[in-house]
Amino acid sequence: MAGKLTTHVLDTAHGCPAAGVEINLYSIESPSDDRTLITQVYTDRDGRTDKPLLADGELQIGEYELVFGIGSYFAKTQSNLSKPAFLDRIPIRFQIADINVHYHIPLLVSPWSYSTYRGS
Repeated sequence: MAGKLTTHVLDTAHGCPAAGVEINLYSIESPSDDRTLITQVYTDRDGRTDKPLLADGELQIGEYELVFGIGSYFAKTQSNLSKPAFLDRIPIRFQIADINVHYHIPLLVSPWSYSTYRGS
């Protein structure tokens, strides 16, 4: 069984999925901390991507970073935000230890806060 990496974004300010959020996935080289872009995707109307970010043997042990372009999303959906926005790009760094499991990393976000966890 090959593992996979998925994500989704929930807009907690409006109580709905966040559509059209840019997501960049990077691999991180240790110890140099250099990033290599693996893929760039956008969330659909359900706040999800149309396919896993990594699947079918692409998932490797190592360090990764998801960067969510949340500033432009809230600029389109909420007119009363300060400029510049409090949150713009949200990076989430994480480690893959087992390439045979499903890693799901959701982002729950408002214009002023966010949280994440390892889902299933």
